[in-house]
Amino acid sequence: MSNMPTRWLVAQLGARMHYAVPRILADADLLEHLFTDICAIKGWPSLLPHLPARILPAAIRRVIGRIPHGVPVNRVSVFTQFGLVYATRRSRAKSSTEETAVNLWAGKRFCELIRNKGFGTASGIYTFNSAGLELMRAARSSGLRCVMEQTIAPKRIERTLLDEEHKRLPGWERDSSDALSNEFISREEAEWDAADLILCGSEFVREGIVKMGGSPERCRVVPYGLDMLFPQRALTAWSGPLRVLTVGTVGLRKGSPYVLEAAKALKKEAVFRMVGSIGVSPQAEAELRKNIELIGPVPRSEFFRHYTWADVFLLPSICEGSATVTYEALSAGLPVICTPNAGSLVSDGVDGFIVPIRDASAVIQALSHFIVQPVRIGIFGAHAIARAREFSIAGYSERLLRALSIEPV
Repeated sequence: MSNMPTRWLVAQLGARMHYAVPRILADADLLEHLFTDICAIKGWPSLLPHLPARILPAAIRRVIGRIPHGVPVNRVSVFTQFGLVYATRRSRAKSSTEETAVNLWAGKRFCELIRNKGFGTASGIYTFNSAGLELMRAARSSGLRCVMEQTIAPKRIERTLLDEEHKRLPGWERDSSDALSNEFISREEAEWDAADLILCGSEFVREGIVKMGGSPERCRVVPYGLDMLFPQRALTAWSGPLRVLTVGTVGLRKGSPYVLEAAKALKKEAVFRMVGSIGVSPQAEAELRKNIELIGPVPRSEFFRHYTWADVFLLPSICEGSATVTYEALSAGLPVICTPNAGSLVSDGVDGFIVPIRDASAVIQALSHFIVQPVRIGIFGAHAIARAREFSIAGYSERLLRALSIEPV
């Protein structure tokens, strides 16, 4: 790995994948510094793990999980006040335009805060889409190598897909018109130009970047890995209605209307549960509640009990990067039904099924496979566990470090 910078600065908003990237770099003794917003190892958030979880609101309990285990505290800088303002503004956004305005502000402000701190002895920086443009431009002028991770398909593709959904399903979500989407798209595509290397969690993401004019030579597909946080559940004999779980924000991007269609069609043979924030209109939510158990958002520490409840995992997403919930479901021994746009690891017909987007009939057919042949739940589930083992955090570490060692284009 002689081509790899010896010290990496990571700029990461949130606790994406439990801070997998800075943890991997720290374990390889390649981390110069981690900059983030709110983290439970510094400032007042560091007190939260010492309080009884039962007295804390769900949003605060989620902060408790923001701990980059294995990253030395002296190599972490947090911008807690900025993080609070960011979270508050996001919660108050009432339209797509307001949401985009918040994200544009946060990306620029985050870069500014880090630039004010300086790059230290870093020889490379690692950023994430929409929150690294100014940082990469400053780093390039200082001779540092620049890497960005594209965590979802390009915004231009996402916008097209969702605009089509709004036309197909009017009234499901609030007005999707976004006066700032072109500015966001320009920022994202400028980041591709500023980066020496663009990491993509799936081929779906890489193809999207290339389709939108990004350099194919700079793109590397690096599937993620899982910490194996979920212990293997007992693969017991199946009885009763098929239990179908979906995890993620309830809305058009996650394919929630197609979950609803399946729930209606299979009302006597299956029960459905959705875990995640609810982002649909009151009318759509009411219709969902008639047919599906809506749990709402939960802390990550509570995820496993929902995976344990389920027989099958369903994610008919319209647009993703490489949905980590599919990795988790596989590791929990659940057959996974998802779309190509979910960017998953699923082997069609082995540990789950890949169905076309917007195809409720295909979803129903895939679920019926397990209703008619319940023994296949255990067979597919065993294959799911084996597949997840191929994508452990150790495997992700090897793939990531190998990609970072490639000579920039």
